[in-house]
Amino acid sequence: MATERAPKQTTADGVTINWDTSNMKSTYSNVCNATGTREALVLLFGVHQAWQAGLKDVTVQLQERIILSPYAAKRLNLLLTRLLQEYEKRYGPLQIEATSGPSESLPTG
Repeated sequence: MATERAPKQTTADGVTINWDTSNMKSTYSNVCNATGTREALVLLFGVHQAWQAGLKDVTVQLQERIILSPYAAKRLNLLLTRLLQEYEKRYGPLQIEATSGPSESLPTG
């Protein structure tokens, strides 16, 4: 079986990054939550299938926990901000409501 090869990337300061995808796996997620401490930020990714509005009890199957240093989290924030700006330029604005916690962030419709 052939291994998928990601392209090389060269940074502004001339460092070449070779992306090794040989151990990579893909997981779909429609729910994300985050928490953190001074030393680390934790991202939780999962899936729920609550497609009916008004449910009072929703189960989210957590599948991945990613632990980042604050510096890596900041770089991820910048990367996602740029990516979403490009997405919205191409496809139009994404309308979401600001929420205060994970239960309010679940889609209900």
